[in-house]
Amino acid sequence: MKRAGVIGLGDMGSGLAKNLIAAGFPTTGFDLSQQRVDVFDRLGGQVCTSVSEIGKQSDAVFVMVMNGDQAADVILSEQGLINTMAVGSAILLSATIKPCEACAIGRAMERSGIHLIDTPVSGGFGGAQTGTLTMMAAAHDAVLDEYEAVMQAVSGTIHRVGDKPGDGQTMKACLQSLIGSIFAATFEATTLAAKAGVNADAMYRVFSSSGAGCGVANTALQNILDGKFEGTGSHINTMHKDLTISLDLATQLGVPMHTASTAMQLFHAGKTKYPDGDNWVVTKVLEHIIGDELRR
Repeated sequence: MKRAGVIGLGDMGSGLAKNLIAAGFPTTGFDLSQQRVDVFDRLGGQVCTSVSEIGKQSDAVFVMVMNGDQAADVILSEQGLINTMAVGSAILLSATIKPCEACAIGRAMERSGIHLIDTPVSGGFGGAQTGTLTMMAAAHDAVLDEYEAVMQAVSGTIHRVGDKPGDGQTMKACLQSLIGSIFAATFEATTLAAKAGVNADAMYRVFSSSGAGCGVANTALQNILDGKFEGTGSHINTMHKDLTISLDLATQLGVPMHTASTAMQLFHAGKTKYPDGDNWVVTKVLEHIIGDELRR
C-alpha cells in the first residue's frame, strides 16, 4: 500500500487526510496551523514538521494549499517535494490554481522523475469530509492507473480530463465560472423573495424541487435561510479566488464572461464587507441595500 501525505490541513485537506486514514493508507500531514495539526494527530495521522519530511516519507502527496505561489514553493523549493520525494512517486495538485501556474510547475518537474497529477476537486467542505469529491485528474493513463486507489479514497468520482499539467485546472476554472454564477443568482433570488414577503420554508421547497434545484443552489439557500454565514467550511476567499482564476483565463482567451463577471463583483463586495464570512454572506450585502432579509 502506498504511503500518502497531505500538505494543507484546512477545511479541504483535513477531509483528504481523514479519508486516506480511514482507507488504511499510512498518512503524514503538515500545516502551519498548530490547531489543524492537532486535529490531524487525533485522527491518527503522522504529524510532520516540514514539507521535506512529508516528501521523504510519502509515495503520493496531496498539495491542498491556497494559491499558485504556495503550491510552487511546496513543490519546487530547495526543501520542496521535487527534491525530497523518490523517483516514481507522485504529487497530486489538488489545490485550485491558475492553469498557467500548473503548467509552469509541470515544466519545472519534467526531468525530476516524479509524476505530477493535476487534479483539482469539487464538492466543497462536505465532499472533502465525506470522501465524495469530484476529481478532475490530468496525467498519463499509466500514472492515473497506478495512483487510482489513493484518489478513490478521497473521491466519489474521478474524471480523466487530460494528460498534461494545466488540463485539470482549466476544467476547474470553467466549472467555477458556472458555480459562482449559480451562487450569485441564488443570492439575488433570495433577496427578491425577502422583499416580496415570500415564506422561507415554502421558497426552499419550491426551489429545491424545481428544475433550478441543485446541490450548489440548495446548499446556498439552506445556509442563507438558517442565517449561517460563517463556519460552514466555504469561506468567501476561496470562491473569490476561483472566480479570479476563471476570469483571468477568459481574458487570456478573449472570451466574454458577462454573468461570471457580475458574480465576481458580488463576491468582491461580500469579501470587502464581511472578510470573515462564507460564500452566503454576499446575501447580507444585498439585504442591507433592500432593508429586509429572509430567514426560517
